Amino acid sequence: MAGARVESLLARMRMRSHRGRTALRKSAVDYFRGDASDWLAFGGLLLTVPAIACGTLMLPVWFSPAALVLPIVAGGLLLRPASLLALYAASAAALIVEALVLGPYTQGPARVTPGTVLVVAACGFFGLVIAQFRSRVGVPWRRGGTMLFDLRERIRVQSKLPALPRGWHREMALRPAGGQSFSGDFVVAARTNGGRTLEVVLTDVSGKGMEAGSRALLLSGAFGGLLGALPPHGFLPAANGYLLRQDWDEGFATSIHLVLDLETGDYELLSAGHLPALQLCAGTGRWQEKSGEGPLLGVYDGAEFTPVRGNLRRGDVLMLFTDGLVETADREISEGIDRLTGEADRYVSAGWEGAAWHLIEKVAKDVNDDRALLLIRRSP
Repeated sequence: MAGARVESLLARMRMRSHRGRTALRKSAVDYFRGDASDWLAFGGLLLTVPAIACGTLMLPVWFSPAALVLPIVAGGLLLRPASLLALYAASAAALIVEALVLGPYTQGPARVTPGTVLVVAACGFFGLVIAQFRSRVGVPWRRGGTMLFDLRERIRVQSKLPALPRGWHREMALRPAGGQSFSGDFVVAARTNGGRTLEVVLTDVSGKGMEAGSRALLLSGAFGGLLGALPPHGFLPAANGYLLRQDWDEGFATSIHLVLDLETGDYELLSAGHLPALQLCAGTGRWQEKSGEGPLLGVYDGAEFTPVRGNLRRGDVLMLFTDGLVETADREISEGIDRLTGEADRYVSAGWEGAAWHLIEKVAKDVNDDRALLLIRRSP
């Protein structure tokens, strides 16, 4: 009987220990995500205030009264506004105690001076502004950077091209303006019609860099949902209607839609105010411009888009790109296209592996605009 009671007691202790570890782990994860209470951070920062005050009173040469800005700055990043105000009250009380114990600042160094009070108050003000902003947005600082990283990766995932059957090569390079992480250029692609057809949409949103990144994220998700769900000729009209419903102040975009039959090489290009595509004909070695007709997306309702048809024979190459690759303030689009095709000719004999990235490096490496290049080649 005694042995059974001991085993029962040990089992209950193990269960309680397991529950405690689980609760602690969940609390830590929730705190990192910003979903839990800030009592742990508040308690830790609150304890540092008397610790700093004691250090200032005992070793004033090593602990300056201005050291109270440390928990205040940390609180601005970690705490909610209500907890932050309580921390400020504790810091103000610590300053008063230090001033009373150390004496007037005119009687020696390491005293609480008016400048110390101003520095602490200024840090507190900016910390409160940051906390109020985080509270309005609803994104704690611990998750803000992670969320931006997730958004960037989501755009990259949505821009990945599907695998193509044997005999086809595809690659894409995307370079945001100014070395930023967000771009106003994006690609959505899907294989439809039982995998026989490749549909690719390259879009250039008005603006550049982070200014256009949020709109590009929204549009890439919407366009990805429309692609394949509608007949090819219905995609651009639906995308145009979607942009019009957003009612953005700067809400237009250019787009080019490629519909490629992977068995025959026949294709259609539908354009919404986008630059023409370039096709290299392997038989002649010459580049041809291919472009449909249609207005910008998001300008007016009822827009019509007229396709242009072509065929990719064995050895042919098709390039889709945005204006940042060929247009600059001191260079016309025609000159940029000539430079692009001239650099692309170097890869005819060397092979096209990695050509998209290298072409951006050669043609528009330091341009302060978003650049995207999509390359599709049918093997000889």
